[in-house]
Amino acid sequence: MEWLEVLGRIEQGEGRTTEFKSRFEKDAVGRALCAFANSEGGVVILGVDDSGTIVGVRESPERLHERVSAFLQTGCSAPIAATCGRHQTPSGWVHWIGVPRLRGLEPLRHGGRFWIRRERSSVEPSPSELQEMFNAFGFVFTESQMILSAGIDAIDSGLFRSFLKSRGINIDSNPQLGVEVDLLNQRIIERGRGTVYPTLYGLMVFGHSPQKYPHTTNFFIQCVAYGGNERGADAYSISDATGTIDRQVELAMTWFKSLGRREVYSGLYRRDLPLAPEEVLREALVNAVIHRDYAITGSKVMFEVFDNNITITSPGALPNHMTIEQVKAGGGPRSRNESMANAMVIRGLMEQRGRGWPSMRYRMREFNGTEPELINDKLSRFVRVTFRLDSPTL
Repeated sequence: MEWLEVLGRIEQGEGRTTEFKSRFEKDAVGRALCAFANSEGGVVILGVDDSGTIVGVRESPERLHERVSAFLQTGCSAPIAATCGRHQTPSGWVHWIGVPRLRGLEPLRHGGRFWIRRERSSVEPSPSELQEMFNAFGFVFTESQMILSAGIDAIDSGLFRSFLKSRGINIDSNPQLGVEVDLLNQRIIERGRGTVYPTLYGLMVFGHSPQKYPHTTNFFIQCVAYGGNERGADAYSISDATGTIDRQVELAMTWFKSLGRREVYSGLYRRDLPLAPEEVLREALVNAVIHRDYAITGSKVMFEVFDNNITITSPGALPNHMTIEQVKAGGGPRSRNESMANAMVIRGLMEQRGRGWPSMRYRMREFNGTEPELINDKLSRFVRVTFRLDSPTL
């Protein structure tokens, strides 16, 4: 990183990937470096105060460089591969420490604690943020967690056998493995505490009644249609789409179709059209159930129909540090729940991986000239897609 780039960051002010420190304080700098490494990467700039004024570091540049280098090796739970630089200004020396996003099995800790970047601050992650961070590092996969309140009988073996056939696996040849061995091999169940339990993936894709267990009660789609443009309006249709994740999408779409169609006139001619393209809503619902953060146990996927828009809200921020820009560009897919995503692809309910958003945008433009809107609320932990219901283009 060159001085001109650092100067540009100073002019822009502190943010998600930039932090100012007037001097080198191990604890404060350690939290920031750890948070950057655990998030999207970033730069700590020394010799700049909170207002963005260059005040310079009074310490000898050689001495400070030695202290920073030593700290990068021992100040956190693992050595940090950082890029350091310095520049002399009329106000004194400015130093910078550039940290890339960490690629490893476990997030960094400083002072025995994990840290992440939240807007302009380095903070300890909430339980759901910690789960998300572990998922991003491949250290813990939510969908692989065992559901200890359920047993192997919670899995529909017939549904599982049908799924294997759809993948071209010959389940009728001899000799046959036992059903339990097959389920273990496919990670639909796991061993623990001397017995076997279904994984979250197994239960949500192959379970008889996935929502009957305490941990999974709210893992469904709630469908609500309002007689107005906001939630304060009366709800005239409410339905809970429960069951396996593919069944949830099917039930939610059946509910949507029951809301009727809209009449659109072109001159003397009338056309009956759906409120919105069904393939667009199906794609959004599939994304909502497979990318939702299942570590957030008290929230449902919300499918809400208003007079002027339709919104689909999924618990949890975008998975694995994806940005809104990456989603809209159709960037490489990063599923939070990879096994669930693969199951939906195999069952033909999901668009080509990474093409979901461009496809929805194209179809909405074709339908009524609008584009879907995307909100990624990292503080409240939800992702929301909104489809505007302007008059369709004829």
